[in-house]
Amino acid sequence: MRNLTHRRRRGFTLVEVLVVMAILVLLAGLVVPRILGSKKKADISATQTQIGAFKGALERYALDMNDFPTTEQGLAALGQEPDAAQEGESGTGKLDGPYLTGEDVPADPWGNAYQYEYPPTHGKGKDPEIWSYGPDEQDDTEDDIVSWKKVDEGSGESVENEAAGSKSGGGSKTGNGNKSGSKSGSKSGSTSGMSREAPPNKK
Repeated sequence: MRNLTHRRRRGFTLVEVLVVMAILVLLAGLVVPRILGSKKKADISATQTQIGAFKGALERYALDMNDFPTTEQGLAALGQEPDAAQEGESGTGKLDGPYLTGEDVPADPWGNAYQYEYPPTHGKGKDPEIWSYGPDEQDDTEDDIVSWKKVDEGSGESVENEAAGSKSGGGSKTGNGNKSGSKSGSKSGSTSGMSREAPPNKK
């Protein structure tokens, strides 16, 4: 009886522990990337929403001040309260802020400040430009989250669409074929007609 109870109280063997650890590592490898991917998507969506809120606040600011804040003023101008010294600073309007909820301009989900520029230099429009460095926290990279339409991507798509339309349509080529067919038919018809009328001319 003592031997049986001693065997029952024996712990897990090293092989059993290794098998359990391998299963846990496998599950972590499957679940963790999905969780991180979901968090990344949520952070990008939150950044886009915040940029949209900045754009709305800038429009209200422009209605009051007849212009947008300059690059030097930055997004901090949206949080300023009315002050006699600032009224009419950006034109003949009157500041009626703050235009943002909260005292400070919020940072992006990665803890970095939103970038602001006006007059714009990146896009083709005339509106202020707002952007975040994105997940890699570096400026001027592919994952930057911006308020304007990227010129390279837009032009690339338009070129591809035009090229695809010309290749897939092919109507001009078939039309040229019909034209060439009609020309060849008319030429052959005229030459055959001339050959038939040739004997009377010889007489």
